[in-house]
Amino acid sequence: VQLQASGGGLVQAGGSLRLSCAASGSIISFNALGWYRQAPGKRRELVAGIASGGKKNYADSVKGRFTISTDNAKNTMYLLMNSLNAEDTAVYYCNGQTPALYGVNDYWGQGTLVTVSS
Repeated sequence: VQLQASGGGLVQAGGSLRLSCAASGSIISFNALGWYRQAPGKRRELVAGIASGGKKNYADSVKGRFTISTDNAKNTMYLLMNSLNAEDTAVYYCNGQTPALYGVNDYWGQGTLVTVSS
């Protein structure tokens, strides 16, 4: 299964963007999906995640502003980002995990750049 992220771009502070992550196969095959981001000089961090049962979790820095969702019919995961600020500037990666004999299998999209101008 491959993941392809899209939807990044340049947006002014206070604006919105919606990122998409399309899976080449069935998205319900993943037991967990998430969006990560990596800003220049910083470590990659989890922004939002959704488990197969539908439970969602968010980083404190994005709670109330970002919403993660999936469309199983389209095999696509989304990240709606509102009230963007300069600290949200980063490359955003989508991730999917499937069970493995020991641990999990990680699948990553190629990343999409979000730049927020102040």
